[in-house]
Amino acid sequence: MNLRPDKYLKFLNPVNLFPAKRTKQILSVNPTILPKRAEAQQVNITVFDYNAETIDIKSHAEISECLQYKTSGRNSWINIDGLRKSDVENVCNHFEVHPLVIEDILSINQRPKMDEAENYIFCLLNMLYFNETTFSVEQEQISILLAKDTVISFQEDATRDVFNQLREKLKIPGTKLRQRTADLLCYALLDTIVDHYFLVMEKLGERIEVVEEEVARGSNPRALAHVTQLRKELIVLKRNFSPVRELVNGMLRSDSALLDDRHQKYYKDVYDHIVQAIDLTENYRDVMVSLQDLHLNNTNLKLNEVMKVMAIVTCLLAPATVIGGIFGMNFDENVNFFHQRWGFYTAVAFMLIVPLGMLYIFRKRGWF
Repeated sequence: MNLRPDKYLKFLNPVNLFPAKRTKQILSVNPTILPKRAEAQQVNITVFDYNAETIDIKSHAEISECLQYKTSGRNSWINIDGLRKSDVENVCNHFEVHPLVIEDILSINQRPKMDEAENYIFCLLNMLYFNETTFSVEQEQISILLAKDTVISFQEDATRDVFNQLREKLKIPGTKLRQRTADLLCYALLDTIVDHYFLVMEKLGERIEVVEEEVARGSNPRALAHVTQLRKELIVLKRNFSPVRELVNGMLRSDSALLDDRHQKYYKDVYDHIVQAIDLTENYRDVMVSLQDLHLNNTNLKLNEVMKVMAIVTCLLAPATVIGGIFGMNFDENVNFFHQRWGFYTAVAFMLIVPLGMLYIFRKRGWF
């Protein structure tokens, strides 16, 4: 059997249980280099075409079927799970979307943003999920196009999203979402994504509590590694929340005819939520800084305790060392005490009595 010691020896250091690969994933983003997105193996297209009275739901639709909803006369939500370059280009070209926006939809690691044109409004942001196995925050880029009577959403992952509750609400006749224009649906998508941020932060907060107890019980390299990992995940939150605030603020300041003035208060509500999320993230960051300081203080305190014990032991052994050194000198012909029968016992007694006296003095002064 071919053994690889290097594969297992790295785990002897607990800090190596959390390698720097996650740091590279978070920080290594170069906007001048456009990484190529792999074509999705699975694409699921769902269409909700509705008005106040009726709704037509079509699952597993084809791209060609989506194009007809541009002029259906009702509100339409076209949700595309899984991105393929040809599909995105066909849909966007049909709705007269600028090539740079198409490029943003197909790119990865984009900063959340909002772009406005005459016939559409484009929003790009990330849906966040908390992986309870790796205790990390995962991102899924979502692009939302608001056109006249139409909302088109592009998602990376065809197996998960946070819109199930919104889909169920659309099926209920007479709701405000069914009665209003398509920009209210755009608001509902943004609001659902932002509200899910709080669920992710709640999971992260529970993890912070666990690490806080771990640091308080006893600092060790593993606890420091957990604190460092959580600080990295807070960077992910901060990189997503602040741009989303700008995105929603752009929707509030927009004069586009696609946005109904009656719905401005709804976008203001989303803005308030994302500001609250940013404040909570700063609170989490302060807690993690405090935990890191606590870990360092505990480590220094533990080191001081060890040094104190070692110093006391050294002091207690010093008299025995001195007495033994004196009696070990080669001058026995001039020191009659060396040849007495009780000389050895007297020396040993002094070696014990002097440290005990020192121990009493140390204790009385409160040095330990």
